[in-house]
Amino acid sequence: MLAFKLGSPPPPLLLPSLTQAKKCGRFGVFAGKCKTGAGRAGSDGGFPPFLPKEVEKIKDPFARSLAQRIERLPVKVGFSESCIMSSCVKPLIQSETNPVVLLHCFDSSCLEWRCTYPLLEEAGLEVWAIDVLGWGFSDLERLPPCDAASKRHHLYQVEKLVLINASVYAEGTGALARLPRSVAYAGVYLLKSIPLRLYANILAFNGISLATSLDWTNVGRLHCLLPWWEDATINFMSSGGYNVIAQINQLKQKSLLICGECDQIVNYKQVVRLHCELQDAIMRLIPDCGHLPHVDKPSSVAKLIAEFSQGDCH
Repeated sequence: MLAFKLGSPPPPLLLPSLTQAKKCGRFGVFAGKCKTGAGRAGSDGGFPPFLPKEVEKIKDPFARSLAQRIERLPVKVGFSESCIMSSCVKPLIQSETNPVVLLHCFDSSCLEWRCTYPLLEEAGLEVWAIDVLGWGFSDLERLPPCDAASKRHHLYQVEKLVLINASVYAEGTGALARLPRSVAYAGVYLLKSIPLRLYANILAFNGISLATSLDWTNVGRLHCLLPWWEDATINFMSSGGYNVIAQINQLKQKSLLICGECDQIVNYKQVVRLHCELQDAIMRLIPDCGHLPHVDKPSSVAKLIAEFSQGDCH
């Protein structure tokens, strides 16, 4: 049985994707001599103090509820002298069964799982929603490296893998890695702008109202308001990002591929190609659904993940 770990050396291969929901072995936080207690979740209906104050403006009840449960846990990693206070939502009850660990998409946060997380808990699963290093709400004041290798060091090891609208054929950040830093920072500033994020929401979802799209834009860019977000994003971009095309056929874990039929960001034909390349994969297409099925169709996604994690996805 593999152990799901934060803060240990990476295995030879971890296949990243835009969005991952991972069925894993035991979960552990390797804190060493790190001090704890510095990142408690909100209490009495309040939000954790480390979240940007703009969280108060969010109206989505699912996002507000999950945001109140975010906390920071100390994680010791080999590439940093000090612990990284890493943000996550941890289950109310921990069991002896294998947990389900949810990872958000590129430049997002654990709030992406706001609709699906409670449904998985209701299904009786132990669920962790983890913020990937460099994104989300971890404390990166002492900016650690946030390249692809560091992200693997921070988080690894799975038994079963669920990929949602996975974009695994992108060849890293390409020419963006060679931009002058002044130009790169200008581009990153645009990346967190409300107009661009609003446009991305319009592409990601089918037929949502402008009011909902604006609110979900605020949810999606909340982590961008942390003071180290720009530096961490530039670090990832200049490192070349993820390029795993040559390693796809090495993935041997049993995998479930979920994709939205109407995804305007990652064409489902890419997922069909991935399905053909993987050795042990099941593919499920969700109709009338865009790029984020776990927000758009949470009941369908929760059912698929629950069945897959319990070995009953046919």
